[in-house]
Amino acid sequence: MSAEPDITVSQPLTPGGSLPIALSSKPSTMSRFLDIFEPVLLIIVPVVLFASIIFGVRQTTLLSALVALVALVPFFLRFESAGVKPRDIMPIVVMSAIAVALRILMTPIFYLTPVSAIVIIAGLGFGKRSGFMTGALIAIVSNLFLGQGPWTPWQMYLWGLMGYVSGAVAGQKWTMNRWQVCIFGAIMSLTYNTVMDSYSAFGFIGASTVEGIIAIYIAGLSYGFMHIVSTVAFLWLIYLPWTTKFVRIKAKYGIGQVLPAVVGQMQPTSVQESQSAQQLVKPGSQE
Repeated sequence: MSAEPDITVSQPLTPGGSLPIALSSKPSTMSRFLDIFEPVLLIIVPVVLFASIIFGVRQTTLLSALVALVALVPFFLRFESAGVKPRDIMPIVVMSAIAVALRILMTPIFYLTPVSAIVIIAGLGFGKRSGFMTGALIAIVSNLFLGQGPWTPWQMYLWGLMGYVSGAVAGQKWTMNRWQVCIFGAIMSLTYNTVMDSYSAFGFIGASTVEGIIAIYIAGLSYGFMHIVSTVAFLWLIYLPWTTKFVRIKAKYGIGQVLPAVVGQMQPTSVQESQSAQQLVKPGSQE
């Protein structure tokens, strides 16, 4: 039986405890610009939608869809310019593929969807930008089968935002508690439902009466309820098993950010793997 190769961390850790994706140790001008521009664009999207409603702007659907698409650009630019290795992209691809397949298979079954749970786990496990990319890819790829439309940019934005926020809070103490992660998932799913219903009422359908607006929100209650329930259920079932596997994969291959929530609960397959995991983890860190 051959011994496993030594696992070493040859690059310095970032303040968030993650291995830098960029090949250069110093952030580029583009990287510094995107650090500022990313959160600004994430905030602009809902502001534009509600401003269009307040000021009675026509073509709200087209305007909001364009703004949502623009908000996605910095994240794709960062991955394009950061010298990302295939091993860094592989978790995003695999997680997206699993979520797409399950969404296509399960959506007809009482609106069950595991997408939000998988996006949250991706953000917590691999960081906010990987979480954003996972959410955006799931939306656009799965809609190739379920139907594209002006709602697609909004779904890309909202699921991407869900992954981004999850990555931003990764490393907090409450992420060690599965119930608290489930509550976080319920809040994120409720936010998704509220924004999508608001887009339907004021953008896509453009209801002009109070009765019409209320009817749209009521029509979305069944999907919204099942979305929250399925997110909580999937997080409860797969959060700890998946994140434990993530710790092992990242410790072995030096991928991204190790999630400290489950390091203490994992059963390492080797002493070297356990030591590498401890090297990569900084309790309470964020990406």
